Amino acid sequence: MAAEQFQQLQRYLDSQIIGQHALTKRLLIALLADGHLLVEGPPGLAKTRAINALANGLDGDFHRVQFTPDLLPADLTGTDIYRPETGEFVFQQGPLFHNLVLADEINRAPAKVQSALLEAMAERQITVGNKTYDLPHLFMVMATQNPLEQEGTYPLPEAQLDRFLMHVEIQYPGAETELEILRLTRDEALAGDPVTPPQLSQRDIFMARQSALSLHMAPELEHYLVQLVMATRTPARFDEKMANWIEFGASPRATISLDRCARAHAWLSGRDFVGPDDIQAVMHNVLRHRIILSYQAEAEGISVNEVLDTIVAAVAVP
Repeated sequence: MAAEQFQQLQRYLDSQIIGQHALTKRLLIALLADGHLLVEGPPGLAKTRAINALANGLDGDFHRVQFTPDLLPADLTGTDIYRPETGEFVFQQGPLFHNLVLADEINRAPAKVQSALLEAMAERQITVGNKTYDLPHLFMVMATQNPLEQEGTYPLPEAQLDRFLMHVEIQYPGAETELEILRLTRDEALAGDPVTPPQLSQRDIFMARQSALSLHMAPELEHYLVQLVMATRTPARFDEKMANWIEFGASPRATISLDRCARAHAWLSGRDFVGPDDIQAVMHNVLRHRIILSYQAEAEGISVNEVLDTIVAAVAVP
């Protein structure tokens, strides 16, 4: 039952976000794997529309935060408000106390604001003063950043990046897809959105997460998954040319994320087991933002995606 509901949600997202099937599927993977998503792409590629469409199909609340240089940490977490009539301080919740949170253009806010997300994303809680407040059980952050403009932006620190389950890169659509987008927006302007979104309950989501976690993964495949991550830390063992490309490899959090995402990918594909293709399908998204390239790699024009392609070719598939 849950699988059919997720398929309906996938079809709805694809009908609203034309030509971005990879993005919509990774939104569902992040939802199933209980993680957060960092989406990078030029303006106008429906990044905000995607998370809005997902929120429409779920039984949960949604909040968007536009990150700007003058944003303060309390603008995200909330703060204690003094009530003169009672002489007490009352905690006023911030936008992080929602099920789905869009951190739009996250790299436009300084590090102190970005760090306010660390505890929320990792521990699912907020600490203000000497009190800690739990966030909703269903909690997901989708952050966006624009790779074209670097002036007035603050690169995300490595600790912040490691909290994201996946880093998804999206590109401009082709001509045929562009035509479909044009017709969709025209139809919406004439008659509104004619498609009724499905309503996936939070209970259905939690049940689907348990189903994905229970999928069978052979021990040989677990070893293969770990070796892919180990190749980012000791690249010389797998390919000599990679030894000079990687400064720092992925953390154990990457291993956990790769396992969760591969299971979610297999579950969405309707299988009751995880295969090598499932791991390889999500590997770039899981590891892309967790590898720090060396100066030599940057000087040679080697990209993170090229490094990951080399790792896939170097590590033997069971």
